[in-house]
Amino acid sequence: MGNELKIKVCGMKYPGNIKDVASLGVDILGFIFYPLSKRYIGNLKDVPFFNTSIHKAGVFVDEGFDEIKRKASAFELTHIQLHGNESPEFCQKMKEQGLQVFKVFRVNQSFDFNLLIDYESCVDYFLFDTKAELPGGTGKKFDWAILKKYQLATPFFLSGGIKPEDADAIKQINHPALHGIDLNSGFEEMPGLKNIGKLKDFMMELKETR
Repeated sequence: MGNELKIKVCGMKYPGNIKDVASLGVDILGFIFYPLSKRYIGNLKDVPFFNTSIHKAGVFVDEGFDEIKRKASAFELTHIQLHGNESPEFCQKMKEQGLQVFKVFRVNQSFDFNLLIDYESCVDYFLFDTKAELPGGTGKKFDWAILKKYQLATPFFLSGGIKPEDADAIKQINHPALHGIDLNSGFEEMPGLKNIGKLKDFMMELKETR
């Protein structure tokens, strides 16, 4: 694993908070375009935080191609995070728009990583979240030991219930494809509002020698 894990902070919602999170030097800001989410960003394309130079990921759940394309253009998204049942062909079509594609898979103890083989050539990253019945995050971890069963080359982001006290455990994960981590509810004061102090301390601890 490289020395520098990428940091993606997802579920951003409030302009001032987004500016503060961006100032920490995170790599990707995530905005949720799924209307049933408590962190739904809506259609606020006039909000100034979208002018930030930091990479911006839009999170979608089984949204139509044309609508994702429209929102990617309107919000100047650099990444698309597909959290539903999107096919490899759909992912490839999004990549052809010049967007970097995350495909989310929800993992539990019986997850079959062979399901990812068909997606390898048509996504930039996998994102492994905790298995749940409904779309969206659970705020809970899965057993990270199962990551040893992932043997493909496509890099992945780790998600699902990561909290400030997990920095040491993350530093112990020795997997060549681990590229970054996805932070959300474990660092919030309320849905969409991140605690800047907790994020800053966590990032500093994560960057200490592993």
